[in-house]
This record gives sequence, C-alpha cells and structure tokens, in this order.
Amino acid sequence: MTDRAEVASLDDYHVGAALDGLVDGSGYWTDKGALAGIERTGRYLAGTWDPPTPDGGVGRAGEGSWAPWFIGRIGTVALRAAAPSTREERRRRLLALLEIWADGPFCDPAGRIRTGLVRIAEGDPMAVRDERGAAVAVGWNRDRLRKFVDLRTGEADAPSLGVIEEVTDAPRGGWGSAEQLRRLVGLVRERGPVPWDHQAVAALREGTGMGRAAASLVLAGMHVRGRIPFLENEEREILRLKVAEAEDGASEHARLTALDRLELLADVLPEDPAELWEPHGMRGVAERIAEAWRERYGRRTVVPERTHNAVVELQMLRLSAADFCAAFTNPTAEPGLSAPVDTWIKNTDHGPMVSDANARWDVARFEDRLLSIVPNLFWVYAELPAGDLVREGAPGLVRVFQERLNHPGLLLDAGTLDREVGASVAELHERFGYQPYAGPERLEVASIDDGLTVVTDGVVDRRGHLSRTRLYFRPAFYGADERSRALSGARFDSRYDRELGLVEWLRGPDCARIMERIESAALPAGAYETNPAASAPDVVARVAGGLGIDEDAAALYLQLLALSAPTDRSVRTWNGWKPARHQKAAAVLVERGLVVEDKRPRAGRQLFLPGEWIHAKKPYQPMEAWKADLIGVDRSYNGLLESPLPLPTRTLPELFAHAWALVEDGAGPSL
Repeated sequence: MTDRAEVASLDDYHVGAALDGLVDGSGYWTDKGALAGIERTGRYLAGTWDPPTPDGGVGRAGEGSWAPWFIGRIGTVALRAAAPSTREERRRRLLALLEIWADGPFCDPAGRIRTGLVRIAEGDPMAVRDERGAAVAVGWNRDRLRKFVDLRTGEADAPSLGVIEEVTDAPRGGWGSAEQLRRLVGLVRERGPVPWDHQAVAALREGTGMGRAAASLVLAGMHVRGRIPFLENEEREILRLKVAEAEDGASEHARLTALDRLELLADVLPEDPAELWEPHGMRGVAERIAEAWRERYGRRTVVPERTHNAVVELQMLRLSAADFCAAFTNPTAEPGLSAPVDTWIKNTDHGPMVSDANARWDVARFEDRLLSIVPNLFWVYAELPAGDLVREGAPGLVRVFQERLNHPGLLLDAGTLDREVGASVAELHERFGYQPYAGPERLEVASIDDGLTVVTDGVVDRRGHLSRTRLYFRPAFYGADERSRALSGARFDSRYDRELGLVEWLRGPDCARIMERIESAALPAGAYETNPAASAPDVVARVAGGLGIDEDAAALYLQLLALSAPTDRSVRTWNGWKPARHQKAAAVLVERGLVVEDKRPRAGRQLFLPGEWIHAKKPYQPMEAWKADLIGVDRSYNGLLESPLPLPTRTLPELFAHAWALVEDGAGPSL
C-alpha cells in the first residue's frame, strides 16, 4: 500500500473506532483494508495508481461517508489525532490517515471534486478514468445506489459510473492543506500529543453554556459513546472526568450527526499547527470552537458548575444535565418546549404511535422533558440554594409546561388498557363511544376517539403475540369531567404510565404552592429549603422548646424526620455546618434517645430514626419505615422500596411542621 513504515505496519482493526462519531456505519469499518481503500481511491483519482487486474477495484473503506464528509473538513480528524485523550492505537491510525490524505488529491485547493450517489448496473465497473478525469464508487451497494467521488481534469464532467442521482461539489479550502497535515503529523510524532489545558475547557464552557464534560469532549475532537469502553481510566484522568460525568457529557451532544461534528470543528486549528504546543495554544482553539458553536446553535446560560454536577448525579436516562438545566434557564428555546406541538397517531411496524405532525421528533423531546424534569422539580426546589439560576427558573418553566399542555393538538401516551376493563376497542364503546380516530393517516387497527381519549387496538408482532390495547389522551381536555374519570378508570397500573399523573400534578395545588414558595423569595440567597432553621424557623423553635434541646439539634432532628436522604454530606451543605458542629448536634439527639447510631448500606449517615429500616437497591432510596409512610413511598411486593419518590404534596416548611405535629401527637417514630 505504501512505503511509509509507520503506516505499512498498521492493521485496520481500530480505524472504525478511531473515527467513531465522524463517519456513518462504523460497524462497516472492518479490518480489511480501510486505510488502503482510502489511499487507492485518492491515487486512482489522481492517476498515479492502477488496479492490478482490469476488473480490480480500489477496495472498500467503511460505508463511504468519509469521501463526501472529510473533504474540506479533515481538520476535525486532525484535532482528534492531536488530543491527549485519544488512545495511542487510535492516534496511530488517525495520523496514518492524515498522511494518506496529504498525499492525495482531497486537500488540493485547486481540485475539482464532486461527491454524491450513483445508480450502478450489475456488472458495471466500480472505478472509471479517462482524459476527462476519474470516478470511484465508495461504500456499500444499497439498492444499486453507491456513494461516489469524482475528479475533473478539465471543464467537462468526469466519466460517470452510471446514472447520477445526487451530486454536490466538494468544499474547497479551509484548514487542512497538505503542508498543514504533514506538519501536524510530524509534530505529534516528535513532541507527543498536545498538552491538555483545563482553562481552555473553561473558556469553551463559558462561551457556549456546555457542561464541563461536554466541553472537554468537544475540545478533544468530539468523542462519542459508540465504542466500549467509551473512555478508559487514563483518558478520563487526562480530562479530569468521573465516569458519570463522561457519560453525561457524551449524551449532551448525542443528537449531533457525524457531519455536524465534522463541520463544527473543521476550521478551529491554528494556521501553523505548532501553535498548539505553545502556552495557551488550545485556548485559541476553544475560542474558535465557541464562535462556531454559537453560529450554529446559539449560547445557553452558564449555570454554576456545582449545580450542573449535582444534576449529573441524578443520572437521568432521557436528558443530559445541560439539557435539564437549559430547560429552567431558557425554556422557550428548548426542543419540544419552544412552541406548541401538534401530534397525530400513525401506523408503525410496532403498532400505532404518536408522532408530531412535522416529523421533527418534537413530541418525543417534549415527553423527554416532561418525564425527566417534572419528577425532579421537588429536588430542584429542595436541594438547590435560593438564588440558583436553575431553581429560580422553575416557576417559569412550569408555566411553559402548562401552556404546552393546554394546546388542543397535543396527544400524550396514557399507557395500556386494564384487562379488567376490556381487551379491545370492541369492548369499550360504552365507555368511550363509537367515533373512530381520524388523522392524516388511516389507522390499520380499530380505534375510538371521544375527544379526550384515543383508544387503539393492539397489533400482532412477528412472533404472533398480540400487544395490549393502548390509550392516548389530549391533556388540554383532561380535568374533572366524566370523560377524564373514564380514562383514569381504564388505565393499567398507573405507577408505570406516569404522563397523566404528571399532568395532574403540574396543574394541581401542590405544585402551585411549591412554585409560589420559590417566587416568594422567603429564603435569603444561598440558603436551602432543606435547612429548617432557614425555611421553617418557627417549627425549629417549637421542636427545641418541646424537647428541651438547642436549635441546631432541633433542626437536625427535623431533617432526619422529614427528608428522604439526609446524608451527612448533604446536611452539612444545607446547614453550612463544619463536621464539629454537626457532631455536636448529633450527640444531643443520641443522648436524648431520639435517634440511634448505626451503619447501614447506602445511607450515607450514622443517625437513624428508631424503628424498622427498609432496604432498597439503586436507584431507589432506603429509609426508615416511619419516614416512608410520611412521604408516601410504597413498598414493593418483596418489602423493599422499589418505587420512585412520589410527587410531593407539601412544601418543605409544611412537611417539617406536619412531621413535628405527628411527634407531638404521640405518633412519631418509636422502637
């Protein structure tokens, strides 16, 4: 393939992993000649290489997306090759690719290259060349359509492989001349990768509103989670990321396509690559990335890093920490929340499903935010300090949710039909009427639509199993009327079909009181609602007087009574206590026999209310049985706590007061 020893000694096993997130179909990047296929393609186009046999091709490199995407955007590959967090077996292959690229026609600013799709008949050649230029098919055959790249030597079009279906002129110029690529490769081999600069990460975060982990990954060339392990320990240590932070940072940009990533980072390297090794060299890169990011995606509000990190610890599956925070700081700019969502039910291979009318996944993004944010609103209210940007944005976000839910065109999933109510649409006419659902697409199953509820029959899957009848509802019409009661009574096990319950809570008095509490500015800036000395000083005084203890001990007792997870670390954060002050208050409670000292798995504390302890496995929280009853946490069939915390029914001052009232009435925790 080549006379360069550094390249000739490489196999192709890690090429796909090295380019992960920058090409499509990474599974097609096998160990059979990917680098050779790219090199031969370039040499064939340039007229410096011929197949050894008349019917021989140039070889295949992945599924071919490198050809239309890397031309004019090779700077992104170069950034990743120079980053210190790129593992060495991948770096060697990226450097080899850059050398191959520098020797070929792809980075020639005068080269007239086109890419596109061509329909090739069976038996036709995969590469053609004459006095007009050359064309090469790249990638795999999909319905006889192949990606292609061609190079013109004159004014006439290059020879064609078949019927061209799509064609685009490849971009010219930009970072990545042959000289720049060779210089960067030489510098990396001579000096090693570019030194990592955490201040550059901070500058990128400040310029874009990304989380620190996401900014680190972007500055390192956009690592993605397509390969296992995503980041090895050494790589994470370079970036100073914990496992959860790295995973969250990758998910923050999961919706970006490979082409998005290539275009974002294509022109961010300095004209002279040697500047990368100068002091603060990466800060210029960070500034250029931030400018490119803002041009494409705008700038999110930068939230305190402690807030972002606390949200990461929630380990939400549907949203990254940055997406979660952005919904509070600027909700009307977020996908799914920026405008009312019109939806309809369409046929799929898995049966009828809700889709937004413009097919942009807005309804899925709205549901992601509804299901991730609303269950955590109480956490935002309780565990972020007064004045925090995310906490202060909660009332405005709730109003946006309410506005979107009041849109008549929005349909949400209400779960499956309770079999005791019926098994099919045919058995539900008395409950929901006879009017079928009428949308832009005729459903392939029977349906009913009473204006609020839409019912659709199940479908038979490939295994012959009939899925359950599904329910959908329009939240704009959900309330206290007969139709709403009919829907509520027809749902199966509402604990697992949460959208309707979240809608009820968002519109209810409990949510309203919590949002009013935030807007009241009753807490001084920096204080926590979880600290009863700040949020409920009158209750603390009553406890201190009733038990004959000081106010620190009284505040700690209320926290142990009412809060689901009063870990030692959290209590000290909420109360602003040093360990000595915490230990002094704890000693008073132990001496008075109000609590017991113990060590229990996943508790994060040494003090517990007397009485039964209920265990729980992650992600659920173990706690005292008395407290579980107070908060309303249900036990599972096996006696464990295996349900998420219920939506709150009280503000924290109300909860502290209620817990103490039970103790005063003789209904407090006891052995």
